[in-house]
Amino acid sequence: MDQIKHNYIQVDGLKLHVAEIGSQSAPPVLFFHGFPEISYTWRHQMIAVANAGYRAIAPDYRGYGLSDIPAEPEKTPHHVTVLNVSSSDMV
Repeated sequence: MDQIKHNYIQVDGLKLHVAEIGSQSAPPVLFFHGFPEISYTWRHQMIAVANAGYRAIAPDYRGYGLSDIPAEPEKTPHHVTVLNVSSSDMV
């Protein structure tokens, strides 16, 4: 599991934690955790996907794991996180 890299991306003023493994040039596979899980939930699947030739990416949702908490979390729908991560420089 040492091969999984941990990075941060800025999304709407928040710092989101993102775990990733695999070649930057490989097709991406996004893993989105349930609640109250974190990206760590996907560690075994991420390694298998990377070994199959893909780039596995698993963010922590806002307010979960190592990601920042929004100022008003109740006013921020979770689908916004999915859209922001998938449109970021990570993918």
